[in-house]
Amino acid sequence: MVSANREMAVYCFDTLVAHYSSHEAPPPAFDGGEHPLFVTWKKVVNGGEPRLRGCIGTLEARCLINGFKDYALTSALRDRRFPPIQAKELPSLECTVSVLTNYETANHYLDWEIGRHGIIIEFTDPNNNTRRSATYLPEVAAHEGWTKIEAIDSLMRKSGYSGAITESLRRRIRLTRYQSTIFTLQYSDYVSYVKATRGAAPSIAWAKP
Repeated sequence: MVSANREMAVYCFDTLVAHYSSHEAPPPAFDGGEHPLFVTWKKVVNGGEPRLRGCIGTLEARCLINGFKDYALTSALRDRRFPPIQAKELPSLECTVSVLTNYETANHYLDWEIGRHGIIIEFTDPNNNTRRSATYLPEVAAHEGWTKIEAIDSLMRKSGYSGAITESLRRRIRLTRYQSTIFTLQYSDYVSYVKATRGAAPSIAWAKP
């Protein structure tokens, strides 16, 4: 099984650095198997807890090399919840790469474990018959301190549903659970890695305010 690793996170940073410097990213140092994947960017502000700056991925299997290249930029620049990440933010960023595995159809909407499973919900909006869906990665519910029901209700809102959340509606949810491996890399560790493996640090003159 392919696991998320340092080289995948390095490639995401390489891709973002290349975007700002108009250069090609160096070739990745990992194999190009096919898996669902996510790229999450967070920003450390004044030494506090990292704050989300973008998180986008795919629940369908993608070539990992192309997938991380695409979603490194999509999550950094086109997550509609946040303004695009600017070059000057690079030194305060951390990147988490997720490789998703072990998809299983749950027996009901509570048939999953907080901290172990990511979840995908699908349901029909009773107000307009629209099919809605949304997902949270395995670490989200645990990080937020949610119960299972709180996580489900939050996901229903994330899907765009604005009506009343009832127990009967929750019971009509089709839930798919999955697991993931993750690797998180801070920008300073990325710079150290590049120095050690390529002999020179990435230029960040253009990343200063």
